[in-house]
Amino acid sequence: MHIAWLGKKSPFCGNVTYGREVTNALLDRGHRVSFIHFAQDEAEESADETGRDCQEVSIPFLYKSQIYTIPSFKSSKVLIQALSQLKPDLVHASLTLSPLDFLLPEICQELDLPLVATFHPPFDRKRRNLTSGTQHLMYQLYAPFLANYDRVIVFSHIQRELLVRLGVPAPQVAVIPNGVDVEKYSPGLSRLKAELGAQRLFVYQGRIAPEKNVESLLKAWKQTEMGDRSKLIVVGNGPLASTLMPFYGAEHGIIWLGFVADEQRRIEILRGADVFILPSLVEGLSLSLLEAMSCGVACLATDAGADGEVIEDGAGVILNTSRVATQLQTLLPLFRDHPELTTLLGRKARQRVLDRYTLSRNITRLEELYYQVLQQQRVHLSRSM
Repeated sequence: MHIAWLGKKSPFCGNVTYGREVTNALLDRGHRVSFIHFAQDEAEESADETGRDCQEVSIPFLYKSQIYTIPSFKSSKVLIQALSQLKPDLVHASLTLSPLDFLLPEICQELDLPLVATFHPPFDRKRRNLTSGTQHLMYQLYAPFLANYDRVIVFSHIQRELLVRLGVPAPQVAVIPNGVDVEKYSPGLSRLKAELGAQRLFVYQGRIAPEKNVESLLKAWKQTEMGDRSKLIVVGNGPLASTLMPFYGAEHGIIWLGFVADEQRRIEILRGADVFILPSLVEGLSLSLLEAMSCGVACLATDAGADGEVIEDGAGVILNTSRVATQLQTLLPLFRDHPELTTLLGRKARQRVLDRYTLSRNITRLEELYYQVLQQQRVHLSRSM
């Protein structure tokens, strides 16, 4: 099968990781993948190169960030030409939150190409704050256009229910969660505690942005006075990093590592951690959370998005988004002083991923969806002849 994948390769974000992991897995299964992404020039394109046998096509843009992309005026023409030349069996768009997302159904219909989308925007199931309300508006904006896609993939049943309520036909919305390579992300040895002189390690990994609510974690850590032998590692960067770092530093046992590009180093950090904390106000389905769970780390996460669904029934500890700092002031000392608790939760977290969130299982489900869409396309074409 030949899949034209439309997605992102930079800047680094969950969408980039999703596209890399899924397309590499499809290549491993013998499919042909053409990766169409926004890039300005050959230098950027080569910097994003995966090293896999994957044909790449760049689309011009005016601006792109971790959140959204503004294509150039000729981007749709470049895309149409690329798809006409590639002649894929289907198009899979890992939506980049750009105006091009709204034109894709019309473009693919003109070319008689089936169109699948993965819809990533985070959300809070209970709409408890301004950030979650803004994200809900994103779902309202996209729903009428998503109804024109052959299939829309979301990561949780909560997302599916939300889109269906907003008018996307239920048969067109498929739940295929994020998946983890459980062989790569697995429990193992790490030198991290020795490097940092720590006895207990707590980790946050993700963007340092308002919706991630990192300051609530930092405040709780600082007020709890965790002691010299416990460290909080913050992995990632974002707009709030420079604002927060001066107030929450090494004197409080907080270590800022910034963005860690080396995947093996990120795995070593997770293997060395005792506890992974995700205090987000809104989420989709956090791949960082799944990676930590797969490495056997005890996890604390808010019930934003689908994260609460991932760790429910004892696979982790669920935090309420409205009381993160207060809850953490109670939980942090508990997890510091009881290694047996983190060990037990880490085992349960790993087992939850093995049961529900392996990359292999989810790629199989994706392949099945592709074949269903192609069969529907063949039936449609035969009736129109």
